[in-house]
Amino acid sequence: MTTLPTAPTRTLTVEVWSDIACPWCYIGKRRFAQALEQFDHRDHVDVVWRSYQLSPDTPRGPGRPEAEALAELKGIGRDQVDRMFAHVTAVAAEVGLAYDFGTVLAFNSYDAHRLTHLAREVGGAALAERTLEALFSAHFERGADLGTDAGLVTVAREAGFGAAGLDDAAVAAFLAGSAQSDAVDEDLAQARALGVTGVPFFVVDRRYAVSGAQPSDVFTQLLETGWREANPLQTIAGDPDAHACADDSCAI
Repeated sequence: MTTLPTAPTRTLTVEVWSDIACPWCYIGKRRFAQALEQFDHRDHVDVVWRSYQLSPDTPRGPGRPEAEALAELKGIGRDQVDRMFAHVTAVAAEVGLAYDFGTVLAFNSYDAHRLTHLAREVGGAALAERTLEALFSAHFERGADLGTDAGLVTVAREAGFGAAGLDDAAVAAFLAGSAQSDAVDEDLAQARALGVTGVPFFVVDRRYAVSGAQPSDVFTQLLETGWREANPLQTIAGDPDAHACADDSCAI
């Protein structure tokens, strides 16, 4: 029996622009994870988390109550803010997230993004994933103040930076400097170049994209479309006189 040559399997690169301060980004992350878990070729998918800032002008330093900040930003009353929070909290619960907007603090997410980039540098995609998950959970479910170095050091410890050789003191020293700022700035620049105006924003191999916390089946379609493009079926030229049946007829 002759073994036909097969084309090497190509890895899909999925880039996700998101902001830790964005409640829909955490929901979108969970829905995408559900789709990826069911994807037959998930072992050949590299997920790269990219930085985005919805409110870059938010002052650096300790956070303040999210309800207060949002009401001021949008010029709306507290009742309307509470209704918005109730809606997103209910949607988050559908994917197993326990949002607690009564404790959420608005903060400038720049240093948190720096921490995620550091995680990928020292621990690869796995540590970056755990770090982002820990940041989202700390912010939306536990009311941690991620505007402080102490809050970010705690997240780094929970995510497993110690196993990558970085203890609390090393993480604190990193946060006190400016390392990984170039990586964050590059992500922000690429977002502008791609025309990203809202997050989460998912891009497969810089060919296909979808915006928003889409249902899992939309992410499944995105992955499958990207996979077909990256790994097309290879047809081997054979005997042109070989017989075959068409859809509606068969020559005998």
